[in-house]
Amino acid sequence: MSISFVSENCVAKIDVVPSAASLIIKELCEPPRDRKKTNSAICCGLTIEQVINIARQMRPRSIARKLQSTVNELLGTAQSVGCTIDGQHPHDIVDMIRAGEIKMPEE
Repeated sequence: MSISFVSENCVAKIDVVPSAASLIIKELCEPPRDRKKTNSAICCGLTIEQVINIARQMRPRSIARKLQSTVNELLGTAQSVGCTIDGQHPHDIVDMIRAGEIKMPEE
């Protein structure tokens, strides 16, 4: 989590900015897991359209030049979270995007 702090005319405005991992977990719509129990929950996964929508939200905070690069950043985060994209491993989706098998929108 990041916090945005803006002070204008002696009025403080604090916003909580969610990270990429928290946006992915929120998009999964899974119940929060209990840390005391064993990790038996398996991620159901996301669709590529959901990843593109998250990338559009993250676009202003990303250092990538294109939306495709922002999607690749999010796919790496999805890999670390442990979820699948359209039933496939996120790194396989990255390879398919680089090969041109999956077309990405410009913005």
